[in-house]
Amino acid sequence: MAEGLVGVVLAAGAGTRFGMPKALARDDAGAWLPRACGLLADAGCSTVIAVLGAGAEEARHLLPHGAHGVVAERWREGIGASLHAGIEVARAVHAQAVLVTLVDLPHLEPEAVTRVAALWTGDPTVLARANDGGSPGHPVLVGGAHLGPLLATVGGSRGAAHYLSAHHVTEVDCTGLGAADDVDAQ
Repeated sequence: MAEGLVGVVLAAGAGTRFGMPKALARDDAGAWLPRACGLLADAGCSTVIAVLGAGAEEARHLLPHGAHGVVAERWREGIGASLHAGIEVARAVHAQAVLVTLVDLPHLEPEAVTRVAALWTGDPTVLARANDGGSPGHPVLVGGAHLGPLLATVGGSRGAAHYLSAHHVTEVDCTGLGAADDVDAQ
């Protein structure tokens, strides 16, 4: 695996439909935030950044050793604002590529993360995402050549879906590996 891969966990939302900030959520397998951070680290991310918002102070205590928490000041505006903050931090630490996932994918299997991360070979034009039975999912791999242009198009509630579609994202088959099983979709 090529160097320079930075992981970003989007974990800022208030989770109003869920009933609590998802950065603080847990199930029988444990807290979701350290699990998501661990998946990215285990897949080869040299740095893992958790983008926090609601419940940020409590969530910081859940971060595993080596993961860095950053608060998206505009997190209330939506996932695009959180993604924007995460990409900005990744660029500041000189990421050559970014691997993005969501905290609210508690059933995401390590194999899905590894499959997408394996496409990072140093090509700055790489753009890939997990696909679960035809549904787009996470993680999403964004090569360095796309970071600036993507940053210019995300914000508020506008995430990366439009950019990925317009730039012919490579779909990575992760059927049955929890890549599209976010808790709001259930």
